[in-house]
Amino acid sequence: MSSVAVQRLMATMPNTMSFKQGLSLWCPQSASLNRIPRISSRSFRRSYVAAASSFANENREYVVVGGGNSAGYAAKTFVEHGQANGKLCIVTKEPYAPYERPALTKAYLFPTDKKPARLPGFHTCVGSGGERQTPDWYNEQGIEMLYEDPVTGIDIEKQTLTTNSGKLLKYGTLIIATGCTASRFPEKIGGSLPGVHYIRDVADADSLISSLGKAKKLVVVGGGYIGMEVAAAAVAWKLDTTIIFPEEHLLPRLFTPSLAQKYEQLYQDNGVKFVKGAKIKHLESGPDGRVVAVKLEDGSSIETDTVVIGIGAKPAVSPFDVVGLNSTVGGIAVDGQFRTSIPGIFAIGDVAAFPLKIYNRIARVEHVDHARKSAQHCIKSLLTAHTHTYDYLPYFYSRVFEYEGSPRKVWWQFFGDSVGETVEVGNFDPKVATFWIDSGKLKGVLLESGSPEEFQLLPKLARNQPTVDKSKLQNASSVEEALEIAQASL
Repeated sequence: MSSVAVQRLMATMPNTMSFKQGLSLWCPQSASLNRIPRISSRSFRRSYVAAASSFANENREYVVVGGGNSAGYAAKTFVEHGQANGKLCIVTKEPYAPYERPALTKAYLFPTDKKPARLPGFHTCVGSGGERQTPDWYNEQGIEMLYEDPVTGIDIEKQTLTTNSGKLLKYGTLIIATGCTASRFPEKIGGSLPGVHYIRDVADADSLISSLGKAKKLVVVGGGYIGMEVAAAAVAWKLDTTIIFPEEHLLPRLFTPSLAQKYEQLYQDNGVKFVKGAKIKHLESGPDGRVVAVKLEDGSSIETDTVVIGIGAKPAVSPFDVVGLNSTVGGIAVDGQFRTSIPGIFAIGDVAAFPLKIYNRIARVEHVDHARKSAQHCIKSLLTAHTHTYDYLPYFYSRVFEYEGSPRKVWWQFFGDSVGETVEVGNFDPKVATFWIDSGKLKGVLLESGSPEEFQLLPKLARNQPTVDKSKLQNASSVEEALEIAQASL
């Protein structure tokens, strides 16, 4: 038997079997040599094939569960280190190879006459300027892809996974990259009515596009990233659009009231209406069962024929909760190299609760930048002598009103931590900058419509946290001057 065949046979054995147990199995002390059963190489091969055939995956050394950004960038890193061919298997619930998920609430939602994004145009890793990893790419790299079959169970002792279709998969090392699922309205208040949409994957986005093509009135529930991006796309469809949220202004987890007001005015200039500080009682259906109105707790209602609910997401931990969860931020608890409490099992991307080194706290970040970087850091740590702790700098951005013919495109970036006092500079014409200062140190900065050079400065400022003169920033006559003052403090 070849060394490769022996290695594969060992991969099918339980990891709890010790070498000593192996010796006692084949060489019991009470047996004389002539009583030891003789096993031919042919029967040995037959037993190996029978054991191996019980597993549905051929590539078993590394198994990635999940088909989003993290899975795509993990595959890229395995290939770069020559460890993908014949070794890596990716299991996903979607029918597509990993893709850049942010496109789904941006260019994917553009009307057909506004040049919408479509696959295979945004497979990973084009979002970071890398190669487009189509299904053919995975095949060429020797990566085994199992589509449309989510993992529903795990046996840690046997190192096996069970899928929805009943397949049994074997793994040597497991990387959990399951991401998040959209938070949903309960069914009893209309959360599953026809015409009510959530966006997490291509199928969700396709369903929404089908509705937008027939819609006249759209209600977007939620004033965060999803709500802002969907409402901006709806403007291109020329729909009567209303955003409803319980907070006092858009994106309260990041925007100051003053900054939010500027963006809200831009949306209103494009015909979007706001209902702030509102709580929803239920969604009403018409005679055909489709949603027809959003009923608020104050007794008022808003007519609609299409609703998009963007109220956040939950880490998709099932069935991996047995690996160990973080009770504070949710998700699977990992260390600075994305190792879970179980040897040989890792978690990356949105689902991972990791040490945010720069601010000395545990965090779970739902963002494409972290999805990419966590995957790369984890796989490098797994395959090489790389032992550095993941040192992530929080980064968020949004790009809206970018469809063809839009009178104004919006693109902002934020780096750092939104703590302390704020200084806002600029009139949103088109630039505006907000600086977060805590105990005299610059902690975070947001910039709208910056130049490439100005955007490149932001992570340097947030990473170094220089001491800045708040009064100088307040007296800056322009965004450019404010950035020069901040840069001089480095």
